[in-house]
Amino acid sequence: MNYLSQVNAPGLYLMVGAIIGFVLIMCVLFLVRSYKAGLAIGMDKAVLKKTIRNSAVFTVLPSVGILVGVIALSGALGAPLSWMRLSVVGALQYELNVADIAAKAIGLSGLNVSEMSAGAFATVSLVMTVGILGGGLCCIFFLGRYLRKLGGKKKPAEPASAENAPAENAPAPKKRSNIGNIAMVAMFIGLCTAYISSYIGTFANDVSSFLPLLTACVAAAVMLAFTALAKNPRFRWVENFDVALSMLIAMAAAVIAGGVI
Repeated sequence: MNYLSQVNAPGLYLMVGAIIGFVLIMCVLFLVRSYKAGLAIGMDKAVLKKTIRNSAVFTVLPSVGILVGVIALSGALGAPLSWMRLSVVGALQYELNVADIAAKAIGLSGLNVSEMSAGAFATVSLVMTVGILGGGLCCIFFLGRYLRKLGGKKKPAEPASAENAPAENAPAPKKRSNIGNIAMVAMFIGLCTAYISSYIGTFANDVSSFLPLLTACVAAAVMLAFTALAKNPRFRWVENFDVALSMLIAMAAAVIAGGVI
């Protein structure tokens, strides 16, 4: 049995199908309970149905980007694992990067199916799984405390009076920065910088290796255009599709450039 037959075995499809089926059942249960809760608090049925319909429509195109990630991973890691990873707890930005890093760490040139083996598959899968456990563990041990904090009652504001009224020239209170948002932006900038730097270095050493840099530049330009377009209230809906469209357009540009040059 060759490598691709092993990672695409029927038994793996059955296990992954059972896991994803369980997740789908949970989604349906949450949908039904949310709908009933909306009716219980007096929401209009027409509003609830419109919200469900709009949410379903606006999840189709963004999910195209995830489908692209499944296809990209399945070439080297098989369809069952890729399907499960990007359907349950995986993230598109995380899975591709970590799988490639793990493959290179064990001596492969990357996620090249001709170099993969059952042992390499097990190692890459283990690294991907261990790396993603942080979110699940944080939810198990800290989410309850966080939700209780969110649900806590705020201290009522004191009634305005001459004594506690702010002075006319008093400076406005400073808004507290959200350290979580700052950390995420900093991490994302660092990740982009590391990859783009590697693309530039590869291009500087070998001019023929221009496709990664070209793809990144096209994706950045398209994303910038979508960001500017989304500032217009009439095109605010573009925000739901910018990542998927940027990926698809950049990939199409790479395919065209690779075929022409």
